[in-house]
Amino acid sequence: MTDKARPLLVTGGAGFIGSAVVRQAVARGLRVVNLDALTYAACPANVASVADSDLYTFEHADIRDRAALDRIFARHRPGTVMHLAAESHVDRSIDGPGAFIDTNVMGTYTLLEAARAHWQAEGRPDDFRFHHISTDEVYGSLGTDGLFTEDTPYDPRSPYSASKASSDHLVRAWGETYGLPVVLTNCSNNYGPFHFPEKLIPVVIIRALDGHEIPIYGAGENVRDWLYVEDHADALLTVAARGQVGRSYNIGGNAERRNIDLVRAICGILDEMRPAAAPYGDQIVFVADRPGHDARYAIDASRIRDELGWKPSVTLDEGLRRTVRWYLDNEDWWRALMTRDGVGKRLGRA
Repeated sequence: MTDKARPLLVTGGAGFIGSAVVRQAVARGLRVVNLDALTYAACPANVASVADSDLYTFEHADIRDRAALDRIFARHRPGTVMHLAAESHVDRSIDGPGAFIDTNVMGTYTLLEAARAHWQAEGRPDDFRFHHISTDEVYGSLGTDGLFTEDTPYDPRSPYSASKASSDHLVRAWGETYGLPVVLTNCSNNYGPFHFPEKLIPVVIIRALDGHEIPIYGAGENVRDWLYVEDHADALLTVAARGQVGRSYNIGGNAERRNIDLVRAICGILDEMRPAAAPYGDQIVFVADRPGHDARYAIDASRIRDELGWKPSVTLDEGLRRTVRWYLDNEDWWRALMTRDGVGKRLGRA
């Protein structure tokens, strides 16, 4: 459980989801140690609102660096580790799978070993938690019917999802073999403020505003379940505090949408909030699909609802409006990221 007397260690806390967790945790009065390597997708501005808090500490370190991890565990003695640090962009994993294996598999292994050593040195406290955050993509691709449950067999289709599936298996093995108190969560597609501008929703907003073509893979028929990032952060803190050891929890937004419908909805919101000479939907173009593009993801989140009382609070329509408004109001934030390697380019052609 999350113990206010011992800090919450968040890996990847300068990233999109990690920073949402950090901001919420500090707002709730929890001590937080943010461990981040500050790779291309990280942004210190994501946590600027809490950077001066007495509850917040930043540690610049890589989860693959065992010596650094040992120093950080010894210095802060965390009661909960929330592991979000990962390479996460499917298109980048197609172009360069090695980085995903290195960070998501070997990095998770190194973190698990450091956490296990810390837990044993502390006397194996029952209330310690290693909370591993994963994705619904490990389950593979659904047809037109059905939902992913926690018992769905793993069937990853991309280097990214395969690396996350591998890390999930490592975490479960460390729980079974060594008794490390682990809990896992698998989430659907996140969106919201501070979303790095290489992902679908920010790409649509930014390219629309800049007057560029808005590319959609294939025919835009691929379906995703969308989860507002602040809802996800709330769910993660709920699981960290009350989740059952050894248990996994699916976290979804109950908001399935075809990509083409999602993009048209964003264009419609932009038409309302920042009208242009022509409807933004006129900029939509269909491009060659990416290799191995999964047809549909959909989450059954009944376990976390029934056992822990959590459910999403933000509808997709409201979340999209909040997200578009945030990007309109925070252009300085995303403009500064557009020069980073690969951003704004077509990746994942294989």
